[in-house]
Amino acid sequence: MGDETRMVLTGGHVVDPVNGVNGPADVAIADGRVVAVGRDLPIEPGMTVIEVPRHGVVCPGFIDMHAHLREPGEEHKETVATGVAAAVAGGFTAVACMPNTIPVNDHAGVTRLIQRKAAEAGLARVYPVGAVTKGRDGEQLAEIGELHAAGCVAISDDGRPVANALLMRRALEYASMFDMPVVDHCEDRSLAGDGVAHEGYQGTVLGLRGLPAAAEEMIAARDVVLSGCTGAPVHLAHLSTRGAVRVVRDGKSRGVSVTCEVTPHHLTLTDDRLVGYDTNYKMNPPLREAADIEGLLDGVRDGTVDCIATDHAPHHYDEKGVEFDGAPFGVIGLETAVSVCLDRLVHAGHIPLVRLVELLSVNPASILRVSGGTLGVGVPADITVLAPDLAVTVDPSAFRSLARNTPFGGWVLRGGVAATLVGGRVVYANAQADGAGAFANAMAQVPTPSTAS
Repeated sequence: MGDETRMVLTGGHVVDPVNGVNGPADVAIADGRVVAVGRDLPIEPGMTVIEVPRHGVVCPGFIDMHAHLREPGEEHKETVATGVAAAVAGGFTAVACMPNTIPVNDHAGVTRLIQRKAAEAGLARVYPVGAVTKGRDGEQLAEIGELHAAGCVAISDDGRPVANALLMRRALEYASMFDMPVVDHCEDRSLAGDGVAHEGYQGTVLGLRGLPAAAEEMIAARDVVLSGCTGAPVHLAHLSTRGAVRVVRDGKSRGVSVTCEVTPHHLTLTDDRLVGYDTNYKMNPPLREAADIEGLLDGVRDGTVDCIATDHAPHHYDEKGVEFDGAPFGVIGLETAVSVCLDRLVHAGHIPLVRLVELLSVNPASILRVSGGTLGVGVPADITVLAPDLAVTVDPSAFRSLARNTPFGGWVLRGGVAATLVGGRVVYANAQADGAGAFANAMAQVPTPSTAS
């Protein structure tokens, strides 16, 4: 997504954990790449100068390693184009999209379609995740080598665990040949049954069938064992229980190649929200108890948790507008994640801003083996500019996503996104942020590319 524009972002506070930068600095960009980072960089003739808003923070671009773009097959919920528009508005320069499309992304043709749609949109980078098994049916491995060659960065049967332990072992061994992680949805389906909410006091009082924490923890433990015996990397998606975090912590202490992610909603909401049966609080894994939030936060603070991912799961309002039992699982998050994390994690004192950048940028890039996660000289200029003190009111009607199924509608949060740059090109400027005009002017000056790099 490069272009010939030269620019410098000046006056900002740069946070780049990889290169040990955490302070005032300028960032110079040419031909879509970072060419210099430092204090008082020289302004060359023809260079566009963008003054970063006061207290603005310049970070390596955020990467959401778990999102659902729904295309092909469910374009009434989301498309690649609307999904990446939501992504850049939320500060994400790249998203990894899950394979539960129709047809399933279990062969190169679907992968290439997604890539073509992303190139046409010309906004965020899109990294397809291929299926572990054909049709996500859990019976026969997909052509993993073919998926890798087509551009898939990981494999997952997302939404469904790889239930058969031998098949999971083979998937780990096969994917490791291509240095790809296997991303697993940790849920023992025989134990979870037809549950719709956390198995606990609140679900019992409301008469909702339970999804026990043990169902998540059993598969998490199995995956850690399999990763340990194969030496292959495994990534555990959207953990929600304190027990699963303990499993990962133990595995890491023994040198197992295991990583994991949590979502903003699991870090901030408990199953008490289910009173009223609002289906915008129905997701899988479900909202858990307060003790689980504390367990997840401990993992975020001590490094056990590697990433924060949105698990952006758009649904049409007709699908969510039914009784709780009949509604689909899932909530959207691309346009709210950064504000929720700034407000409830950084400003609340749980983690410093540099740790948030690790969780949203450095570590996702490392796990997926993709570019990004740093503002080092020569890397693509994928940049997220934050306005940490911006007052943000979550208004679902203003979302760029086609979907509105958020649990955060109406929330007033401290902190948001000022601008998003991909390949040195401004692809989003927040009109509510100070200094938005400079970013908007830069965005208007550069044409949208026809292909993604």
